Amino acid sequence: SSMIPGNETAINRVINGLTRWGANVVHKENARVHVSGHASAGELLYFYNLARPRNVMPVHGEWRHLRANAALAVQTGVPPERVVIAEDGVVVDLVDGIARITGKVPCSYIYVDGLSVGEVTEFSLKDRRVLGEEGFLSVFVVVDATTGKLAAAPEIHARGAGIPDHELAALEPVIHEVLAAAAADGIGDAGQLQQLLRRKVSGWTGARFRRRPMVLTRVIDI
Repeated sequence: SSMIPGNETAINRVINGLTRWGANVVHKENARVHVSGHASAGELLYFYNLARPRNVMPVHGEWRHLRANAALAVQTGVPPERVVIAEDGVVVDLVDGIARITGKVPCSYIYVDGLSVGEVTEFSLKDRRVLGEEGFLSVFVVVDATTGKLAAAPEIHARGAGIPDHELAALEPVIHEVLAAAAADGIGDAGQLQQLLRRKVSGWTGARFRRRPMVLTRVIDI
C-alpha cells in the first residue's frame, strides 16, 4: 500500500532489510500496486444496503471523507437528520432509536509525562523538540549597572548544538556590541538585555553555523 505520511523512514528501513536478505519487494514505487485499508465507495454502499442502519455516524477520516461517507448513507435511504457527523467532544444521544447531537464538552490532548498528567503543554513539547534536534546555547553575563559594560568575562556554554567550544569565543564581540548599543539607547533593564542578547545570539548561530539551538541568556546587574 502507499506509505502513510510520517512513516516513510520506518517503511524504507523494512524494505531495505528485506532486500538485503534477497527478497524482491513489490511496492508502489516499482509497480502499479496498492491495497487500501479502507472501504471504497462501492463497498460502503454494499454494506449500507446490507445492514440497513437506522442511524449512521461516520468515523475515522478527515471532514471530506466523513461528508462523502454520510452522502453514501443518505443514498441508501438513511434520513439525512439521522446521519450524525461529530467531532471530538461532541455529545451524541441515542434516544428512542434516534441519534442526535445534544451538546459539546471541552476536550483536548492530555499529555502524560512520567508521574504528571496534563501538566505538559504544547510549549513544553516545542521546547523539547528544539532541545532534541538543535541542542542549547547558554550565555551568562554580569553587567555593571552604572556603565552598562561587562563586569566580567561572559560564560558561554553549548550542548548538543554542533558548535565547537573554540568557536564560542567569537561570541564575546557580539555580546559587547549588543551591550554597547543598549547603553547608547538607554536600555539597562536586565529583562530587555536578555531579549536583545537572545535575538542577536540566535542570529549569529544561524548565520555562522546554520543551526537554531535554544538560546538561554541570563543578565545580572551589579
